[in-house]
Parts: sequence; structure tokens; C-alpha cells
Amino acid sequence: MMKFKIGPFVKWAGGKKQLLDRLEARMPAAYESYYEPFIGGGALLLDLQPQRAVINDTNEQLLNIYRQLKIDAEAVIAAVNELDAQPCDKERYIATRKVYNAKIQAHELDPECAALMIWINKHCFNGLYRVNAKGLFNVPYNNKIGGVSIDAENLRNIGFYLRTNEVEIRQGDFEIACFDAQPGDFVYFDSPYVPIDTTANFTDYTKEGFSLEDHQRLAALYTRLSEQGVKVMLSNHDVPLVHELYSGFSIEHLDVRRSINRDASKRSGKEVIITNY
Repeated sequence: MMKFKIGPFVKWAGGKKQLLDRLEARMPAAYESYYEPFIGGGALLLDLQPQRAVINDTNEQLLNIYRQLKIDAEAVIAAVNELDAQPCDKERYIATRKVYNAKIQAHELDPECAALMIWINKHCFNGLYRVNAKGLFNVPYNNKIGGVSIDAENLRNIGFYLRTNEVEIRQGDFEIACFDAQPGDFVYFDSPYVPIDTTANFTDYTKEGFSLEDHQRLAALYTRLSEQGVKVMLSNHDVPLVHELYSGFSIEHLDVRRSINRDASKRSGKEVIITNY
């Protein structure tokens, strides 16, 4: 199978680019289908390029980029290049964000919408994806005036990978996403993380958020899949709740850097990789 050097097309909270070597070193030597119910920026998927995969997220706009690249990467590339053709300032950023939000409201999932999200990701504060109660994007401008928002060859090759392999793109709850996982399949859970301290909020990158109950459901699913003979790996913060939820499984500790944090002093921390094999 031909493999390209491809990587994430957006900056994404919790992105796993820096952890790829450590994640891949802890993966099973062999597996059937690959499942990633919280695909996000897709760093691990894009590096591994499995021939059979199921990817899922709750973020419809993010999934639209994967879908549009699979259908016609050139249309997305052309639309981003058009956005990049003129310099950005705060006024243009806010106007473009307004266009993007209008497409969200109208449910227009097309190459232009995918391009708008990619461009905005490069021009918004810290690459955050945050929405309000109506599901509209509300992250402020990062003062980036110009520059190229994409590596066209990367998008082209991602599209080729998605088209020429059995990659199913699902949208919805993580439990439903892996309902058909079979013994010998591999599931990687990179869910929104448990907050490090009690004052932190559970993530709101989709308007529904990810609650304590969701983390408990995820741990129950992890156990259920494990009992069914599915190989499972999960990443999270190294905090007491995570140890409590996954007691009985193999828990390895990692020191990491975090790129998305307002406080530079908090851009390092401890995480865990949990496996059932």
C-alpha cells in the first residue's frame, strides 16, 4: 500500500502530533479495523493510514472537511487559496466568520464551508474551536495578517488516502461510533480530557460539551469493548478520576507539552496512555 507523508490540516485542542511516536509504540502489533470515535485533527489516523477505518466526531464542521477532501480536495484547495489571496485584518476576520456562521446555520456543508473553517482556524486565537449555545463559532481574531493557510499537497494526499481506502466517516456519539467493533479490531479513544483541576470546565468545543457522565460512559464502553476482545487504547490527563475510571487496565505516564493554553506556564503537563493488552 502506498503511504504519503500527511498530517493534520487544522490546529486542534488535544492534537496528538507530538505524541505520535509514543502512541504508535504502544499500539497492538496487528489489528483488523481501526476506530477513532473522537477524530479531531486526525494525527494518528493520518500517520498510520490504515486500510480499514471508522472515524467519528460530534463536530459536523470538522467532519465536513474530511468529507470534502475525500470527494474533491482540489475544490477545497481552490477555495482556501481564494481566501488567502487578500490580507486579513480584524474587520475581514469578523466578516469572514459571519459568512462561516451563516453557512453553519443554513447547514451548507460544501467545499467553501470546509475552506472557511480551515482559514478561520489559522486566523483565530490559538487555533481554538469554540461555539456558543446556538452552535455558532465565536473565537476572536489572532492578528495574523497574511500567510498560507494550507499545504496543498497535504490536502491532496489526505483526499487520496480517504478515497482509496475503506474509511467510513460517521457523526455522532462515541458509543454509537463503535457499535460494530469486532474482536481483533483496534479502537483509539482521544476524548475531551478530564479537567486538571476542579475549577476548569469540561470542554465546550461542541455546544453539547463533554460531561463527567460522558467520561463515566466512556469508561464503561472501554470495559465493554475490552470484554468483547477489542483492543483499546485511550489518552487522558494524569488525574485521580482517570485512574479511578480505568483501574485494572495498563496505565503508562507521559510528560507532554500543550500548545493550546492561555497561560504559557501551563503548557507542560502529565498525561496517561491506557491500554487493555
